[in-house]
Amino acid sequence: MEAFFRTHKYLIEHMEVPVRRLLMDEIDWEQRLIGIKGSRGVGKTTFLLDYARRNFGTDRSCLYVNLNNFYFTGQTLVNFADKFRMNGGKTLLIDQIFKYPNWSKELRYCYDNFKDLKIVFTGSSIMRLKEENPDLAGCVDSYILRGFSLREFINLTAGTDLKHYKLDDILKNHKQIVNDILKVVKPFTYFQDYLHHGYYPFFLEKKNYSENLLKTINITLEIDILLLKQIELSYLPKIRKLLYLLASNEPAAPNISQLSLDIQTSRATVMNYIKYLKDARMLNILYPKDENFPKKPSKVYLQNTNLMYAFWPALVSEQAVRETFFYNSLIRDHKVNKGEKNAQFLIDGEHNFCIVNKDHKIKRKDGTYFAVDALDKGDEDKIPLWLFGFLY
Repeated sequence: MEAFFRTHKYLIEHMEVPVRRLLMDEIDWEQRLIGIKGSRGVGKTTFLLDYARRNFGTDRSCLYVNLNNFYFTGQTLVNFADKFRMNGGKTLLIDQIFKYPNWSKELRYCYDNFKDLKIVFTGSSIMRLKEENPDLAGCVDSYILRGFSLREFINLTAGTDLKHYKLDDILKNHKQIVNDILKVVKPFTYFQDYLHHGYYPFFLEKKNYSENLLKTINITLEIDILLLKQIELSYLPKIRKLLYLLASNEPAAPNISQLSLDIQTSRATVMNYIKYLKDARMLNILYPKDENFPKKPSKVYLQNTNLMYAFWPALVSEQAVRETFFYNSLIRDHKVNKGEKNAQFLIDGEHNFCIVNKDHKIKRKDGTYFAVDALDKGDEDKIPLWLFGFLY
C-alpha cells in the first residue's frame, strides 16, 4: 500500500495540468461510483490526477492506482479497496479498469459493501458500462471525456479564460458572442493549428505529433477493440485496412459490398467493424433522422480532424475538414443526423446546417443556418465555423 501512496504523491507533485476541463464541473462528484470513458490520448489519467490535486492534494484519504500494476495479478481489487478504506481511505481513483478481469463484479461488490468509499474509474470509450455490464446497472454514473475543444486549445495556447456557450445562445446571439471573444483573442488565427494537432493533449509533448497519434490509433485497434470485443489477433489487419480505406476517401456513404471484398470478410462483419471503430472514437457515423445501426450510414467521417492529417495529410479535403470539425463539435451534446434541404447536417431534429467557405455564394433558405469557414464575424443565419468550437 505504501508504494501506491508514494507513486500517488509523486504524480500529484510533478503533474502539469494544461487547462481545466469542462467535464470537471459537469460530473456529480457526490455519487459513489463514477465511470469516465474516453478514447486513448484524450487525457483521462491527467483528469483523474487533476481531480485529486484540486480536492485532496497529497492527503492520504485519496489514492490513485493504475490497474496495469502487476500487484493486481495476485491481489483482488476488493481486498485492495477494503485495505485502503480500513486505513482511512475515502476516495479511490482507478485508471484503466478494463485491464482487470471481473472488474464490473468487484466494483459492484465495493459499491454494495463499502458505503463509506467513493470510486472513480476510467475505461475505454468502447466499453458499454451499463448495457454490457448488468452488475453496474443502477449504481454507476457514466461520463465521456473528449479531446480538447477549440476553446480549450485557445485557452491553453493563448493563456485566455474564454467560456463555453450553448448552441441556442450561439444561434440567437452569435454576433454579440463573437464581439466579446474578439476583444480578447482572434480565434481564427489558432483554428488551423487546432484542426491539425489540437484535439489530443499530447501535442504538448516534445515528440512528433503525427507519429504519436498513429501509435495511439494502433494501440486503440490492438487493445481497445480486439481485447474488449474479444476479436482474434489474426483479424487485426482487416480492421486496420478498413479504417485506412474509410480514412482515404471523402466522407460518403460506404460501399459495404466493395469494402467486404477489399478486406475479405462478410458485409455483416464490415458493419460490425465500423460500429466498433465508431465506439472507439475513430469514426463518426451519420444517419438520416430516425435511423441508426445496423442500417447503412449516409456518411462515414473520421472522428476528428487530427486523424485526417495523420492518415492522409497530402490529400486532405478542406470541405471534409470543415464538416468533420462541425460534426465533432456538435456530437458531444446534440443529436446529429443527415441534413435536409441539401444541408449537410440536421441538429436535434430541428436545425439544418450547411457547412461552407466564406467565398461560397450563399442562397438563404428558411430554417437553415450556414457555418462559414474563414469568417471572423457572422450575420443573421451566417455563423463563423470556428464559433462551434466553443460549445464545450
